[in-house]
Parts: sequence; C-alpha cells; structure tokens
Amino acid sequence: MDLKALIKNIPDFPQSGIIFRDITTLLQNPAGLQYTVEQMSEQAAELTPDYIVGIESRGFIFAMPIAHQLKKGFVPVRKSGKLPRAVHGIEYALEYGTDRLEVHQDAFEPGSRVLIVDDLLATGGTAAAATRLIETAGATIAGFSFVIELKDLSGRDNLPTDAPVTSLVQY
Repeated sequence: MDLKALIKNIPDFPQSGIIFRDITTLLQNPAGLQYTVEQMSEQAAELTPDYIVGIESRGFIFAMPIAHQLKKGFVPVRKSGKLPRAVHGIEYALEYGTDRLEVHQDAFEPGSRVLIVDDLLATGGTAAAATRLIETAGATIAGFSFVIELKDLSGRDNLPTDAPVTSLVQY
C-alpha cells in the first residue's frame, strides 16, 4: 500500500519553509490505518518487547493497537503534569525551546524490554529523551517504531545504535 498517498503535505506549517506531514488523512482511511498498524505490529513482534510505549500524543494512536495486537502492556510517556502518581521526568531541547516528558516510576518491571512508538522521527530529540526516561525507570530499549521518518534530519543518529529503528514511510 502506498502510505505516502494517504499523507498530506502541508507547506509552511507550523512556520515558513517547513513541510508538515499530516497523518490525519491516513487515520481517516480505514484500509490505510489497518495496514499501518498491521505493518508496525509485525515489525514490533520481531523485537519481542514486554511493553509498548507511546509518546504523547500521536504516538498513542499507534502504540495502543500495537500493544493490543501483541498482547503487551501499553505505557504512555506524557507531557509534564499529566500523570497522577510519582514520575520520572526529563527535559529536552526542541527546535523552538524545551519540553518535558514523564513516565510513572512503577511503569515497568525491572529489565523489561520496551518498544518506543511515535508517528514521526525527525531530529530524534523526543525519542532520545523517552529513551533516557525509560532507562531511568529500569527498562531497556527493544527498538523504535515510527510511521514517518524525515531522513534528511538524521534522527537515527540521536538514538542508541544497538536498538533497531523501523519506519514505514521515509521522506
């Protein structure tokens, strides 16, 4: 299936010179959504994770059905202040400032293998921050799964070299 045909390119969003890859059109297409989740689930199964982590917020969209398909637990990595129990947190740099991610301190069994899922790999900053957060919580990274990868931004270079990185669509 040609997933690129289901992803809209929005020029000059959120600022001039940026081409935003809009997945809402992919999500609206039942066959495209099903295909995406099936492909990501097949790739994930090979990595034998114990948990599937979704990064807020679009990572949740794909991580939940992957966790369901693989019969694994789902763990949300959230923005600051959204989780009700004791958390581990990490601040990280964005193109336009900083942000903070958090995960519950008791989210993982010690030594668990975790697959990190998000919609987009750009510079890798968010996924790298999630990696440090998950390792702080006592788990190890089984791999990364993305719908889209912006290859020119070299996000893979900011992720651990010993963890596989998969993406369904590359620009």
